[in-house]
This record gives sequence, C-alpha cells and structure tokens, in this order.
Amino acid sequence: MKKIEAIIKPFKLDDVREALGEIGVTGMTVSEVKGFGRQKGHTELYRGAEYMVDFLPKVKLEIVIASEDVDRCIEAIMATAQTGKIGDGKIFVTEVERVIRIRTGEEDASAI
Repeated sequence: MKKIEAIIKPFKLDDVREALGEIGVTGMTVSEVKGFGRQKGHTELYRGAEYMVDFLPKVKLEIVIASEDVDRCIEAIMATAQTGKIGDGKIFVTEVERVIRIRTGEEDASAI
C-alpha cells in the first residue's frame, strides 16, 4: 500500500476529487494548509500598507491506496490540478506498512 500526499491549489480541489472518484478512489482526507516553494509568496496592499504574504493557501490531499493503483492516481491528479503556472503543487508517495479500520478491526487492503 502507498500513501499519496498531494499539495494543490484550492480551486482545483473539486476537479481532482471528481477525477479520483472516476478511477475508483473511495476516500481521502483533505486539509487546508499554507506554504511556499519556489513561488516565495507575494506582496499585497491592505489599508494603504504593502505587506508580504509568505505562506500561500493550498489544499493537501491524503490518499492511501493499493500499490498497483498509484500511477493511475498520480496521472489523475496531474491531469486535473495542473495549470502550467508556478505554484501548482507537489505529489509525495510513501510506503504504508499497516492500515487498521477502527470500527471493525479490518486490516490492510480491506481497511482502505
């Protein structure tokens, strides 16, 4: 099993969720996060004063799936989250050793 963490632009969330649903992803965790990479933030004007916005709003998706579904999941995220502009985000894939469904005690693939 693998865990995919995708950091994307907030306005792309619905498109990505729909694309993942179409390929059979049944669940995910979504968090509102802030951060920066090469984008380095930007300046904004508030009440006549200019200030630096260092951390930009993003959305973080966390998905645990079977190892054989990773490539399809990544392709779906890339195809729908990509705008071609700086700040599109990142995808991280890590190994998951064990999953347990709290309610039933099911483990691993049956717990996803």
